[in-house]
Amino acid sequence: METADAVVVGAGHHGLIAAARLADAGWDVVVLEAQSEVGGAVRSTEHTPGYITDLFSAFYPLAVASPGFDDLDLTSHGLRWSRAPLAFGHPNGPEDRHAAVVHPEVAATADHLASYDPRDGRAWLELVEQWHEIRSALLGLLFRPFPPIAGVIGLLRAVGTPAALRLVRFLVLPAGQMVRELFRSDQARLLILGNALHADIPLDAPGSGVMGYLLTMLAQDSGFPVPVGGSGQLSAALRRRCETAGARVVVDSPVEHIEVTGGRATGVTARDGRRWRARRAVLANVSAPALYSRLLSPSDVPARLLTDLEAFEWDTPVVKINYALDSKIGWNSRNLAGAGTVHVGAGFADVTRATADIETGTIPEHPFLLFGQMTTADPTRSPDGTESAWSYSHLPRNTVDDRSAEILADRMDRVMEEYAPGFGASIVDRQVQTPTELQASDANLVGGAVNGGTAQLFQQLIFRPTPGLGGARTPIDGLFLASAAAHPGGGVHGACGTNAARAALGSAGVRGLPRRYLTRKTLHHLMR
Repeated sequence: METADAVVVGAGHHGLIAAARLADAGWDVVVLEAQSEVGGAVRSTEHTPGYITDLFSAFYPLAVASPGFDDLDLTSHGLRWSRAPLAFGHPNGPEDRHAAVVHPEVAATADHLASYDPRDGRAWLELVEQWHEIRSALLGLLFRPFPPIAGVIGLLRAVGTPAALRLVRFLVLPAGQMVRELFRSDQARLLILGNALHADIPLDAPGSGVMGYLLTMLAQDSGFPVPVGGSGQLSAALRRRCETAGARVVVDSPVEHIEVTGGRATGVTARDGRRWRARRAVLANVSAPALYSRLLSPSDVPARLLTDLEAFEWDTPVVKINYALDSKIGWNSRNLAGAGTVHVGAGFADVTRATADIETGTIPEHPFLLFGQMTTADPTRSPDGTESAWSYSHLPRNTVDDRSAEILADRMDRVMEEYAPGFGASIVDRQVQTPTELQASDANLVGGAVNGGTAQLFQQLIFRPTPGLGGARTPIDGLFLASAAAHPGGGVHGACGTNAARAALGSAGVRGLPRRYLTRKTLHHLMR
């Protein structure tokens, strides 16, 4: 048996950030990763010679903005960022020759939107001005531990008490209602609607608007940045940051069991039989069902929690296609050539169909695509004049069979051909990642769900992953949830790992006794 102050299960970005923060505090930390390389859903490879492919996530506006990455100084560990000339665009149907896009300069975006309706140019300037007023406080509210008392106070200071209710109303608006109140033209409205579709929240549901608003404002703020050389470079920098702080990272070491003694997590057992004793804490960067239903013995988990997990809702499965193209993409709307991300397949007239089919169990006939032009964003990704690209879309919830995935993938190709005639002829190589393949590459992507569980309001905040467990703490002393299954949920923002590390530090030693006692009493009451 080997011993450390803390054992972190899983070397995805949340696990690596948690380990770095604990090591910074002087703890002896070991990170155990099941795969042969670190990164979880932040990894890249060279499937096709000369083309770097991001296997999962690709653009990282949240990483640049989130407090979870603050003070890590990853540039000192080799990380460099690159951005496309335009953050993103969204054509209003395949025949659109003048798609809505976000320029790096606020005034340029406003002028562009004014070409659709002069009022939308002014509305954009007002929206960005509001964003600048609340940016810091809102990011703290969204990404700090729950309850976000400091974030609420920060927002009140930023906007003043009289305007607070209007702001709260704005942030909980359904995306469809939000864009109708903000803009007059369909093109301007698509900017927020397309970003809202990054989550699995129906566009008419409360809370869907804030995702679209956040990503759209971050696009104007700092673009949609990518790591130079592939997403794996972000994970490599995180690993170097961990090891520089003194943490140990062990790959090819899947954890089979978390040991609990006297109601406290005391260590883990790996599949190869190695045991690791944890003097102070175990941090689990795994899905909530895996933690409570597989890694822990049933006798160590409150019965109420196991019952609640029966209602745990995954987000919709992803099908991802990776392309190596021998030329740049010939979009009908030529200004999309400069966009790193393109939202394809849902003009304003049929944008709600993108979620309606999925929510009614239908494989979309005309799927909505998130499309990444990676060489446009980072010229190191493929040879000059070519494009390393990807596309992903969603299947209906709980649909994970390979046949459905292939049907959707064929329809995704067809959509691209409509918006960029000749696209198919430029394909040098194409690989489809089905939901089952995504899960095989990263156990946290259960059934191709990339968000760690639905982002809908009933499974967010104090309800994530189950009612009463709205953060890193668990009903077991010394055990902390450090994955996207905890508040604030999915995305490469590092907040789940940061919050888990801070919770572990705050609960340790004599100073942590009151916190441990209060947490134990509160959770015991909630789990009855």
